[in-house]
Amino acid sequence: MKAVRMHARAGPEALVYEDAPVPEPNEDDALIRVRAAGITPTEFTWSSTFRNREKLDRLPIIPGFEVAGTVESAPGGSGLSQGDSVYALLDFWRDGSAAEYVAARASDIAPSPSTLDFVGAAAIPLSGLTAWQGLFDHAKVSRGDRVLVHGAGGGVGTYALQFARWKGAHVVATCSATKADLVRELGADEVIDYARARFDEEVGSGDAVLDTVGGETLERSWGVLRKGGTLVTIVDDAPEAKAKEYGVRGVSMLVEPNRSQLIEIARLVDQGSVRPIVKEVYPLSDARSAYEKGLSGHNIGKTVLKVS
Repeated sequence: MKAVRMHARAGPEALVYEDAPVPEPNEDDALIRVRAAGITPTEFTWSSTFRNREKLDRLPIIPGFEVAGTVESAPGGSGLSQGDSVYALLDFWRDGSAAEYVAARASDIAPSPSTLDFVGAAAIPLSGLTAWQGLFDHAKVSRGDRVLVHGAGGGVGTYALQFARWKGAHVVATCSATKADLVRELGADEVIDYARARFDEEVGSGDAVLDTVGGETLERSWGVLRKGGTLVTIVDDAPEAKAKEYGVRGVSMLVEPNRSQLIEIARLVDQGSVRPIVKEVYPLSDARSAYEKGLSGHNIGKTVLKVS
């Protein structure tokens, strides 16, 4: 098969498009014919990108942890059949989706939204599940809650806005001025341009913060929560001592594959409550450019590799 691989720990400049063996599925795996792969430009900074679960190097590696495609083969009893259109968040410790085939745990694979093509479906798993788990598993956001979303125009933020709106929360968003219109369209009730105003001087006491920025933004977020509120960060630490100081909960989360949540997200997509925001589409053979451009920052939505 054709694949994008890296033979040493490095950045996107080390990616090569070449022939590679078709993966051999484990007994609990399905083999997916990849049609599209979502990318995360920062994944080359993750330890799991270059190691297996035993913390041993597994070079050469194939990047990409979001996949949409069709089932080539699947274990009995998995509910998957050859030819099914599916999507999934892949195991971070294994080879990914920037290839013509990928092996994945059958229990992580869900039917893809029927109203989307493969490119749209591939833009959902990592960012969509991160937003879902951050808002609902960790922050327990419910109708009427006041939620602050940082980095609202990014990959995770665009889903967080739509999920929070669907749930009936009041959403305050921080983003750049260039993203303000999109952010309002996706569900923000209030939008703060972080370059022109300090959010901690503009927002009232809230129930939850979803932080995708970290650093100073995270530090200033503790003080905008009511007592008993929850701060969830996906990019930084949430020290227990700091949370206790403010009388709130702090969560530093790492997204996990979840088939049932992908099924629910697909339902929301198909009923028109949620839509993926695809920034750019590149052919698999030009994955290096896709990753390099993604690292430039301030991206809107998701970059996807299309696999012919």
